[in-house]
Amino acid sequence: MKWIGALLLLCSTTWVGFELARKLNDRPKQIRQLKNALQILEAEILYSQSPIIEACFNVSKQLPHPVAWFFKAVSDDLQKKATSLSDIWIKNLDDFWPLVSLGSNEREILRQFGLTLGQHDFTQQQKHIQLALTHLERELQEAQDYQYRYSKMMKSLGFLTGLLVVILLI
Repeated sequence: MKWIGALLLLCSTTWVGFELARKLNDRPKQIRQLKNALQILEAEILYSQSPIIEACFNVSKQLPHPVAWFFKAVSDDLQKKATSLSDIWIKNLDDFWPLVSLGSNEREILRQFGLTLGQHDFTQQQKHIQLALTHLERELQEAQDYQYRYSKMMKSLGFLTGLLVVILLI
């Protein structure tokens, strides 16, 4: 019975380590998806001159989840509610955040971008999109560096922590 408990403890701590490593691995991928989303949004707004409701819906169709869920929710809320775009953007950003592996810097970048969305002419809007893309690129480089340094360590640390606890208990 003692060995079964030790094995379960070792498996659970190893699983926690792999889960933390997965979050580190998902962060750069999701930042790239956000960058793609903003580039698609830029094309929809500037070149297709689509309304923001339609632009967000088109972005949601072209991206994988969970980023697509955010843009779909923004599009749906814009159709249903008469509140401001920035309020809808921030509300959906708050709802979306627990579903992703992104950090607080990416959240602030998207929040600031949402406050400017739809407030300016095409040229100014393009500048704001480019600014957000530049900030996301910086965060992507940092996330990739962090992933490279700490992903393997998280996996190993989960296993080794479980092993230490098992040894101490036996």
